[in-house]
Amino acid sequence: MNTVNESSSPAPLSNGEHLATISHDGNFWEVYLEFQDDPRGGAGYRGLLCFLPSTNTEGRSAWRTTTILIESSYEEVVTRARAFEDFQLQGLLRSVLPESE
Repeated sequence: MNTVNESSSPAPLSNGEHLATISHDGNFWEVYLEFQDDPRGGAGYRGLLCFLPSTNTEGRSAWRTTTILIESSYEEVVTRARAFEDFQLQGLLRSVLPESE
């Protein structure tokens, strides 16, 4: 059974804009910016981050944050997302991965 953050579709796991490649716990992760449609139709653009492991292509899972970027334009969301430092992206990745046992 998949968790809320885990993708069940085989491909593509993300159609977002590639932001960075980071390392965490001995693995490399691709970070993408994805946009969320606002069902309320409010003004503004909402972005979230999607993390994909670079290796182990078989059985890959996508892990996503909740909406963490809300700006008045597409460009502002992209600029804010690109401003994240690697250590911040690693922290966000840790926050969406299941706890190790």
